[in-house]
Amino acid sequence: MTAFQSLLVHLDGTARAAVRMNLALRLALAWRARVSALFAVAPSHLPLLPVGPGMPPLPPDARIEAEHRRRALATYDRSCALANQPCEWLELDGDPVIETFTRRALLADLLFLGQRDPADATGFDVPADFVESVVIGSGRPALIIPFAGEIADSPDSALVAWKPTRECARALAAAIPFLQKAHHVHLVEEDGAEWHSVPIDVRDYLRLHGIERVHEHARLAPDSDGEAILSIASDCDADLLVMGCYGHSRARELLLGGATRTVLDSMTLPVLMAH
Repeated sequence: MTAFQSLLVHLDGTARAAVRMNLALRLALAWRARVSALFAVAPSHLPLLPVGPGMPPLPPDARIEAEHRRRALATYDRSCALANQPCEWLELDGDPVIETFTRRALLADLLFLGQRDPADATGFDVPADFVESVVIGSGRPALIIPFAGEIADSPDSALVAWKPTRECARALAAAIPFLQKAHHVHLVEEDGAEWHSVPIDVRDYLRLHGIERVHEHARLAPDSDGEAILSIASDCDADLLVMGCYGHSRARELLLGGATRTVLDSMTLPVLMAH
C-alpha cells in the first residue's frame, strides 16, 4: 500500500483516455486505491442566429458532444470490467470544466491527465490549457500521459529533474513509489542548487527511501529550457520524467515557465509533475 489511496482520472472523447483509465486501474489494484473517473469537457457553443426580421437572435446553445460522452462511458465500462474492480463515474453538468475538475482534484492523491494531441479533433472540447491549469490550481501531483506510445505500470528508467524549489520537492515526494520500482534512476540538477548555506543532497533523500543507485548527469545551466531536459531523458532511455510544474494564474491568464511549456508540448514519455 502507498500514500496514493484516491486516484482521479480525466476522461474525454479521445481514444487515449482508455490508456489513462487502464493505467490508473492497474496501479489502484496494486495500491488498493480507489479510482474515480471524471468526464470533463467544455460544452460546444452554437453561434447566435437570427430567426427573422425584427426578431432577436436565439441564445447560444451550450451542449456536450453526445458522441464524446458515449465514447468516454464505453471506455469506463470496458476498463472497469477488464480490471474487475469497482470505480466511480463522475461527469460535469455544464459547469466550467477547469474550475470544476480542479475542485474535485483537491481531494485526490494522484491525477491522471493526458497531453493534448493537436492532431486529434476529438480532444478539442478540452481546453488547451487544461493540464497545466489543473496541476497549478489543485496543487496535486499529476501523472501526465503522452498522446502516443505504450505506457508501463512502473518505469524501467526514470529521470528526476531537480532544483531546490517546492514544485520539485512535491514532484519528487510523489514519485517515490515509481522510483522504488525503477531499475535505473537518473538525476539531473540545475547548476547553482548548492548556493544556499544548507546543502541539499537529493541522493541522500532517495537513499532514505531505498533508492540506492542513482546516476548523476552534468548539471544544467540555470533556467535551461525543456528541450535540454527532454534530451537527457532520451539519452538515458527514460520512461518517466519527474519535474516541477512552474507557472501561476494572473486574472484569467495562465503564465507558464518555459521548461514546463516545452515539456508539455513536446513530451514523448509520461511526466510526473507537481506545483
